[in-house]
Amino acid sequence: MISGAVDLAQDVLIRPVALDDAAALARAYRRNRDHLDPWDPDRPAAFYTEEGQVERVQVQLADRRAGRSAHWVLVSGAEIVGHAAVSNIVLGPARSGNLGYWIDAEHVGRGLASAAARHVCEAADARLGLHRVEAGTLLHNTASQRVLTKCGFEEYGVAPSFLYIKGAWRDHRLFQKILNDRPVPEG
Repeated sequence: MISGAVDLAQDVLIRPVALDDAAALARAYRRNRDHLDPWDPDRPAAFYTEEGQVERVQVQLADRRAGRSAHWVLVSGAEIVGHAAVSNIVLGPARSGNLGYWIDAEHVGRGLASAAARHVCEAADARLGLHRVEAGTLLHNTASQRVLTKCGFEEYGVAPSFLYIKGAWRDHRLFQKILNDRPVPEG
């Protein structure tokens, strides 16, 4: 299914999330709370605790086993410095999923978001058998839009009132990347 760690940069690896990551994820989310706040939905207080992350990772692992999503963490030393995922996986004739990612505030500008997005797309194609990956950004998130464009995503529209963020339904710019043109497997 999903293999082990891969070097993204001199001191950063990307690897599948594991239950043992809960404490480091909680620290990373607390450390990056203000950094991620403009882009993320409101989070309950428990999200920032080790217990909250244990529950979250358990769901992610169950979803991976069921083929609904795949999550990775970016690791530098003992700390998690980012997360990347393909979620909402749909098979059948669609064979698609949604890309999501974030990078620690102290590691922004090093190309890690682009490297993580490329890694997820490669895994979505080679290991998960997807045909297409899509991503959405808030209209003013130009940094994420640059990452997606740099990774070969094409903008294909705007979704009005797409996600509820910061107390309102927010429009999102939509991007997609066609990974391959293989026929859908039979069966």
